[in-house]
Amino acid sequence: MTDDDIRGGEGLARRGAFFGRRKGHRLRAGQAELMASALPERALDLAQPAPADLGALFPAPVSAVRLEIGFGGGEHLLHEADAHPEVGFIGVEPFVNGMAKMLAALSAAPRQNIRLYHGDALGLLHWLPAGSLAGVDLLYPDPWPKTRHWKRRFVSDDTVALMARALTAGGLFRFASDIDSYVEWTLAHLGRHPGFAWTAERADDWRLPWAGWPGTRYEAKAIVAGRRPSYLSFRRTLDAVSG
Repeated sequence: MTDDDIRGGEGLARRGAFFGRRKGHRLRAGQAELMASALPERALDLAQPAPADLGALFPAPVSAVRLEIGFGGGEHLLHEADAHPEVGFIGVEPFVNGMAKMLAALSAAPRQNIRLYHGDALGLLHWLPAGSLAGVDLLYPDPWPKTRHWKRRFVSDDTVALMARALTAGGLFRFASDIDSYVEWTLAHLGRHPGFAWTAERADDWRLPWAGWPGTRYEAKAIVAGRRPSYLSFRRTLDAVSG
């Protein structure tokens, strides 16, 4: 992706690509206080230039930085941050109730290796330096199951290109969904980008969760409902990395 491509996409980033609710039930007083006081301490400021080394965003040294887009209730992000304290994590969540829940968890058990962005991930992807991420996770995103709404899905040719730009060579994009049409959609979009290679070699590689996978509440509900999740991993290829 060239600089002209990035600048051309900035208008899209300003308009936003997030579709759906940003608020659910009314926040309790304690949650509202955390949003006002605790979020600014953790939040990324996209009005400022991104540091060339994203490790500078964290108060303690980190060996790599990963991104989770739409962390929902935060179960996976918190698990990964605890399992990999040497890694810095950026969590993106536009839904205010999910962000409030994350802030409550961090208030109860602070982690130095988590930074947050309360907004549309598209803007953040434009902001990140090229080759700055070791991994991107997109777990159970809104599937927009009606055909006429598929254009609202987060995975698109534009976002795939932005993730390819942000990932370092060998970095992983991981995607989980229980909606077959979205799994097929993602395979098609990643498959036609020259900078990604699907890592699966056998059926169990996408049928079984990744090692250390903690599961999520949404996933548990999907399994109870009879929907079978898929777990896709795509590696950023060395020969197509560009800034």
